[in-house]
Amino acid sequence: MILITDGGSTKCDWIAIDKKGKQAADKIRTKGLNPAIIEEKKLRKTIRKNKELMALVSEVTHIFFYGAGCGTEKPRLLLKSVLEDYFPQSLVEVREDTYAAVRACINTKDEAAVVCIMGTGSNCSYFDGKQLHQRVDSLGYTLMDDASGNYFGKQLIRDYYFNKMPEVIKLAFEHKHNLDADFIKYNLYKQANPSAYLADHAEFMFLNKDSDYVVNLIKKGVRLFTENMILQFKEELKKGVPVHFAGSIAFFSKNEIEEVAKEYGFKVGNFVRRPIEGLVDYHVKNL
Repeated sequence: MILITDGGSTKCDWIAIDKKGKQAADKIRTKGLNPAIIEEKKLRKTIRKNKELMALVSEVTHIFFYGAGCGTEKPRLLLKSVLEDYFPQSLVEVREDTYAAVRACINTKDEAAVVCIMGTGSNCSYFDGKQLHQRVDSLGYTLMDDASGNYFGKQLIRDYYFNKMPEVIKLAFEHKHNLDADFIKYNLYKQANPSAYLADHAEFMFLNKDSDYVVNLIKKGVRLFTENMILQFKEELKKGVPVHFAGSIAFFSKNEIEEVAKEYGFKVGNFVRRPIEGLVDYHVKNL
């Protein structure tokens, strides 16, 4: 049995397939397992406490884990070690989530493309058909992550407190979220996953897309992401390679992304909400 995992900061989706590519168990969802921001003790607890996952231990032969926070060696090896401890009979491969986006989005195995992630966090890479290229190391939600869920959550909270929201949007936001200052600060500075906490507020935008305020907020974030991330690959874009997008934020911002793409002159490719489905197809073809 093969386990394929799409691991974010907020949640992880696990799909088990047999060697013929058929799904061998119901999809499993756990809390996020970002090893760059979550301590080892909590990583272990999240895996250990999931009964459905633990029930598969003796059957799993391979684990392909694609995760946020796995782009640098130390956290990647930490998570690999944790998974190997719980699945001692399995060969474990841990890659950064960008590889999941690439494998889920590209139309053919050797297609060249710029691939973007817009989920809880955000990132952008160029895949030349064989290798992945990144020109800016991600420094996480505090300094980067433009147009991500945590970026938009932060902007919404800031606009609320700086009185930059239209009154009707402000009232709706108050109804949807606890905006008490002490509650916000507790979640940002004393809880384990502030990135996911901020990202939880982003859903509000997509429930209120009839508002010019929300549409402009989305476009502002996408423009920032374009200028800081996508346009790193100007020369590649001049060759006409598509720009693919993975993640819920991108999926629900499709119209705004397409409008910004026209402004900056790049070609939009595929939108994949959940890379896990595309990963299953990829691994079935490459078993």
